[in-house]
Amino acid sequence: MKKPWTLTWTVAAYALLASTGWSADLYKLPAGTPEIQSLGPLAFGPDGLLLMGDPKAAAVIAIQTGDKSGNPQTARYHVENLAGKIAEVLQADPQTLSVRDLAVNPLSGNVYVSLAVGTQPALVRINTDGTVQRVVLQNIPFSRATLPNPPEDKVVGEGRRARNLRESSITDLAWVDGQVIVSGLSGAPAPSNVRALGFPFSEANAGANLEIYHAAHGRSEDFAAVRTFVPFVIDGKPNLLAGFTCTPLVQIPVEGLEPGEKVRGKTVAELGNMNTPLDMIVYKKNDQTYLLMANDRRGVMKISTADIEKNQGLSQPVRGGGTAGQPYETISDLQNVVQLDKLNEEQAVVLIQDGSSLTLKSIPLP
Repeated sequence: MKKPWTLTWTVAAYALLASTGWSADLYKLPAGTPEIQSLGPLAFGPDGLLLMGDPKAAAVIAIQTGDKSGNPQTARYHVENLAGKIAEVLQADPQTLSVRDLAVNPLSGNVYVSLAVGTQPALVRINTDGTVQRVVLQNIPFSRATLPNPPEDKVVGEGRRARNLRESSITDLAWVDGQVIVSGLSGAPAPSNVRALGFPFSEANAGANLEIYHAAHGRSEDFAAVRTFVPFVIDGKPNLLAGFTCTPLVQIPVEGLEPGEKVRGKTVAELGNMNTPLDMIVYKKNDQTYLLMANDRRGVMKISTADIEKNQGLSQPVRGGGTAGQPYETISDLQNVVQLDKLNEEQAVVLIQDGSSLTLKSIPLP
């Protein structure tokens, strides 16, 4: 029996490739088969370019999907039993699937999902009609960058604190002004790291060490990884708004991301302890700009960015699970959301996990 992760040609794969237009690749990327050990964070750049994080290999891969036509403005989703549909396409047991991330292609409205099938990576596309297709990672235009000095690929710590830090070598990524911004952990003594990589990729730099004030802990820290971030312009300059576990929201200036240097983030909100942010988007509604953040324990938050340019940053402890800084509200109608992305100016796509059941659906931006 063919293993579900074997990257071979299938009828569906040929159909997917036939529907794409690689000859119009803006970046003239060479075709080949990228080496991939895992698939984690996803994000889209321009011209159908899909950015993929491979935490196990500590590598970032960009592939030209050729997926450039469609109408995201009219796209709507309601796909139940998504795990079963994906498993059927991958010839896998649904119980072995684990979703890592999703990203909406802003040109087509199609949704791309990265997965682990047991210990092996896979990438699928959910089309706007609800059908699922495997994305074959062979003979495709791509560019790859390997990050220097990642954490060792081994379990460290004991008991509840035991973990493999290599799994956090890449925690999120995004396209910002012709660069690919990558967050995660390095193998340095102060491991919290953010890198700005030129594109197409050449040699990856060491990145900047990130220090933040963690109000729930009442101290400065340089060891916690960004869990999720979005690009955000403040006073005309590109910044990142980044969420960390337990749950500070931090403004990071992109222009400060100098390799080998330390950059100090500004904590603009404390959103409550004992919580991990899972995914985040930025959107406008009624001429106001908001963040929508999915969390593992504190639901989905709608966070205001009003007057964020005037926010001086938190510098005093916020104890007892309290909150401070930029105001937010919890969207009670959205439960068990584990991933989300913006579909168009009025809609988002959310992945809802209720036990072993996965549902993908579009929702009005709240």
